Amino acid sequence: MAATMMGLVKETRAAGAVLREVPVPVCGPDEVLVRVKASSICGTDVHIYKWDAWAESAVVTPNVFGHEFAGIVERVGRDVKDVRVGDHVSAEGHIVCGRCKACRTGNAHVCPNTVSFGISAPGCFADYALVKASNVIPNPPDMPFELACLQDPLGNAVQTVLSGDIVGKSVAIVGMGPIGLMAVAVAKACGAGAVIAIDVNPYRLELAKRMGAEIVVNNRDTSLVEAIMAHTGGEGAEVVLEMSGHPDAIRAGFEAAAPAARVSLLGIPSREVSLDLSRHIIFKGLRVEGITGRRMYQTWYQLKGLLDRKRIDLSPLITHRFALRDYEEAFGLMMSGQCGKIVFTQDAAASELTDKERADRGEVGNGVR
Repeated sequence: MAATMMGLVKETRAAGAVLREVPVPVCGPDEVLVRVKASSICGTDVHIYKWDAWAESAVVTPNVFGHEFAGIVERVGRDVKDVRVGDHVSAEGHIVCGRCKACRTGNAHVCPNTVSFGISAPGCFADYALVKASNVIPNPPDMPFELACLQDPLGNAVQTVLSGDIVGKSVAIVGMGPIGLMAVAVAKACGAGAVIAIDVNPYRLELAKRMGAEIVVNNRDTSLVEAIMAHTGGEGAEVVLEMSGHPDAIRAGFEAAAPAARVSLLGIPSREVSLDLSRHIIFKGLRVEGITGRRMYQTWYQLKGLLDRKRIDLSPLITHRFALRDYEEAFGLMMSGQCGKIVFTQDAAASELTDKERADRGEVGNGVR
């Protein structure tokens, strides 16, 4: 009998998801099967759950989704040499070709042939996840799984913050979702000057203070542009990190940027955004960076250095924990904005089964294939 597991599946091209039994992935020669111990909800997962225009254009269905995880290696393919059963791991979610010009010039994160874990390939909201051995990221055995699963979004924050000079500069971070909150901590750790956190959500702004923001601005009550100008002596922010993806916030971020500033864009707009290119970009001499994922694998080494030396602490970000079966409540909370990072203790369903029930379901054990 084929081995099965519980997985959260984007089954139809519409809002919602379903938790159901799916086959345990079969480990190929260059792949690693990981028992997922913890995973977390990303803003991208919310796009997928809500099924907006971006999801319609990018997501393969039916498919297990989710891409932020940590776990223990359960099985390795026959050609895998550097990963062992029992290793504590996470994984880079961009599965790239390794042959195109982007890959061969150090820009694999924008490989045009990318397959994305949890978006166009099966993901990690399940008892097991299958990843390429080359994408495996080792974790220290003493790192809590719930913190280890946050490294993927932390990498997004690290790349956004460090895509240009940051030391001593005024930094405006627009959008205090989990990655924006991480960016606050990273900017502080890497020597930024004034760090200004902007959002419309009082809950998230309080979290921003805990993560180290010196100035918080509620954009529902105060003009983003006026607030940034007031806190930078009328010059504008030297670095603008746009994390919200909201068209109005994107436009305001460009307007509030200082001459010769850097604007890094991570937030995913759900529709096209019009900009006054001449006034707010060209004649201001701005440098604009598009951020997708993490630089492979430079960003991982940077974030590991920050974590290993305890330059940043992610624990205040974890505000809620759920079993995977409670996904509807978890996604509802995520969409309400009254949370920080939501973590699934994802092997909970499997751990409730007896050994006999697991055997009857055909679940795998340790081994090399």
